[in-house]
Amino acid sequence: MTWFEALFVLVAGMGAGTINAVVGSGTLLTFPALLAVGIPPVLANVSNSVGLAPGTAAGAIGYRRELEGQRGRMIRLIPVSLAGGVIGGVLLLTTPESAFHAVVPVLILLGCLLVAFQPWLSKWISVPSHTHRGAWWVLPAVFATGVYGGYFGAAQGVLLMAILGLGLDPDLQRMNGLKNVLATVVNTVAAILFIIVADVDWLAAALIAVGSTIGGFLGARYGRKLPPIALRGLIVCIGIVAIVTMQF
Repeated sequence: MTWFEALFVLVAGMGAGTINAVVGSGTLLTFPALLAVGIPPVLANVSNSVGLAPGTAAGAIGYRRELEGQRGRMIRLIPVSLAGGVIGGVLLLTTPESAFHAVVPVLILLGCLLVAFQPWLSKWISVPSHTHRGAWWVLPAVFATGVYGGYFGAAQGVLLMAILGLGLDPDLQRMNGLKNVLATVVNTVAAILFIIVADVDWLAAALIAVGSTIGGFLGARYGRKLPPIALRGLIVCIGIVAIVTMQF
């Protein structure tokens, strides 16, 4: 990797970390960047997952204020995300990508629609907010998103924001903090699995790790200042970009 290619990957990592902290889908920056510098797809996917883990952790730390009062939710949802991340990582190493590429755009589109129409949909869905448990389908949906996140991860945040915002709590900033924690769990457990059983391009992973950590703190700092309608619009826009990008 030349110095220019290294700088390119570092900048992509910063952009991914920023986007992941605010919405998700940072993989759509770093994965193509790794392919562009000549890293094979599977190796790029594995190295990307390892590199992005510190960035998602930085975003979660940056949103720690929004996590106050959500300990019970984290206790329930973290094990579910962890299990999903492990299964997704195993699937990446053992199955072809064609099946996921067929269903992923549909999932992202569904997530965008749920986020966009959340205020209206919430009127027809009864969520027992006083228990902080939310709708019954939140746990299996978070698990399924964890599987997807461990496998590839692009727009994992969009899906989580749709699930958490609709089924758990309409406050998007608080759900963004929780989303960052769950994404950190998925990315970290997948990264550990890949480090143990797969090849990793450590230079690429290190560059993305440094860039995404910086970006994670930047995204947390400025993302929490977005009003709900702006955050909702950003989620939908990035989701649409994700769908279009994955068609090429």
